[in-house]
Amino acid sequence: MNVKETLRSSYNQNAKLRDKPDVVPWKLIERDHFLSLLDKREQTTILDLGAGTGQHGRYMADHGFDVTCVDLSPNMVDACIQKGLKAFEMDMYRLSFEDNAFDGIWALNSLLHIPKADLLNVLREIRRVLKPGGVFYMGVYGGYNSEGIWEDDPYQPQRFFSFYDEIAMKEIVSQVFTLQEFRTVPLDGMKLDFQGIVLRK
Repeated sequence: MNVKETLRSSYNQNAKLRDKPDVVPWKLIERDHFLSLLDKREQTTILDLGAGTGQHGRYMADHGFDVTCVDLSPNMVDACIQKGLKAFEMDMYRLSFEDNAFDGIWALNSLLHIPKADLLNVLREIRRVLKPGGVFYMGVYGGYNSEGIWEDDPYQPQRFFSFYDEIAMKEIVSQVFTLQEFRTVPLDGMKLDFQGIVLRK
């Protein structure tokens, strides 16, 4: 199974479905918290990593930040461009940016598609493009340890997910970044919870 090709195909087919103006309230709280950690006078550049259709990127740009969006899916990238955003089709395993390029990196529910064997290398690549002292917000679903195709996924082809419990996630991110915050958001009626993680280079 080629995880990347499956994800690209799945999100290409569902880009229009995902391009909705409504965002659940807890995601808005997480986004505003991330932005509050950046000083707009000095820390202005943000990489939206796995930007989807660009709702969050557009909000950040509207609030004065210089936002660059990247996504594996060309249809998602097109949706970002239609919102007036700088957006590029790109693989987060190999980011086409110089070292120390961004003050902040926002990755909401994108790294949960990375196989566990690859996560450390992807985190190191993210660290490479983050400025010293920069803020990396990593938001993922988790709460227990699991890896593989989500058998109940309504998307076709069905997507690959990696989930971590709190101990395992803290252990792996701390190998690459300084862990500043780890917040858990319970999700009603779900075995999963959401992990909002603030990391520093």
